[in-house]
Amino acid sequence: MIKVALVDDHVLLRNGLAAVIKSFGGCRVIYQAGNGRAFIELLSTEGLPDIVLLDITMPEMDGFETAKWINKNHPQIKVLVLTMMDNDIAIIRMLNYGARGYLLKDCKPAILKEALQEVIKKGFYFNDTVSGKLHQLGRQEKKEIAQIESLSEKETRFLQLCCSEKSYKEIADSMNISPRSAEALRSTLFEKLDVPSRVGLVMFAIIKGLYHV
Repeated sequence: MIKVALVDDHVLLRNGLAAVIKSFGGCRVIYQAGNGRAFIELLSTEGLPDIVLLDITMPEMDGFETAKWINKNHPQIKVLVLTMMDNDIAIIRMLNYGARGYLLKDCKPAILKEALQEVIKKGFYFNDTVSGKLHQLGRQEKKEIAQIESLSEKETRFLQLCCSEKSYKEIADSMNISPRSAEALRSTLFEKLDVPSRVGLVMFAIIKGLYHV
């Protein structure tokens, strides 16, 4: 039985999610909280969940702060983000704080069920929102090795800096290269690693151990 905690400031949404999760079988919501601070208070009395289904935009203590706290104090708890925030920087930031997956609130119940199961079985859940074509890499071990070995020192450094919240211009400045050279590195990595976005680059770096959260 997968124990889930819901952390979201919308009560109706939480109650609806709890009912949906109960219908999956094999999962149960052990408690709900309206923000990170309330969640932390519940931990001491209600015990640790296996997964925290976490929103980002909340009062008092938002999802970023909560994920960071969980990663530092209870890294065994798996954080699955469920939010309306669909932008690369938010995704990258949450991944850096230890999130194991990132879902949008308009996803279908079947996707949520799959995500909960994958996070428990494999440790991560990758979908198009997070990783584009990255899921294909897990099936191609030889291709993975070749991809990593093909990376130059400069490309590896660029890939690692992509895991930060720096803009591409700031990354270029950090590497003492021009913005145009940074764009060229980005395009080369998209092609080499077969990913369509910066988030795909970040996920590749994390999965392959080129960057540690």
